[in-house]
Amino acid sequence: MSRDVIDHLAEIAAGSPLDAIRRARPDAREHAQQSFLALLEPAQPGELRLVDRYAVAAYAALLHDERSRAAAFYLELLADEAEPGLVAAVRRAAEAGRASGPYGDYRESALRSEAVAGPAAAIERGVIGPRLAAALEHAHLLVLHPRDARPEALRALVAAGWGADAIVSLSQLVAFLSFQLRLVHGLRVLAATPAGAQLATRASAEATA
Repeated sequence: MSRDVIDHLAEIAAGSPLDAIRRARPDAREHAQQSFLALLEPAQPGELRLVDRYAVAAYAALLHDERSRAAAFYLELLADEAEPGLVAAVRRAAEAGRASGPYGDYRESALRSEAVAGPAAAIERGVIGPRLAAALEHAHLLVLHPRDARPEALRALVAAGWGADAIVSLSQLVAFLSFQLRLVHGLRVLAATPAGAQLATRASAEATA
């Protein structure tokens, strides 16, 4: 089985303990890779073009951690499809909208006192067109304001010109990225921690026994 995107982003070397752990769960590994291919590199992108997908992915990765290998990876994919001005605008938008999160209001009355207000997305119109701007605003909502997700957020996408299939794919893309980025972060932390490295070695031995 060849290395996949998560191996690349987490810098997992072939034959390492973390590599053995991942290979011990081939179905989960394959599903993650196929999700990447379906959402980021589909054979027929449809209304949500590759440049849109890469822009959203780069923006979401930058919101999580602008210094991460994942952010650099998705910016490179975007640069392959977009003009430098758009790449720079997406980077600026992420810098302007970055925060720790999660923010938002709780719907449950008993939890409303724990609500935390956070910054809204700051998308520069012009280089970023209105449709992509709406997609980035939706990504910002899902990444940093998940509790604020409401029907009106979907209506904003419709008003910007997105169809139902594209909206579903966009939401799936952001959800997948959140999973992928957290998994990569966890694997990198495990590899960098002495206790984690020992745990990975022990788990690797058990997985291959």
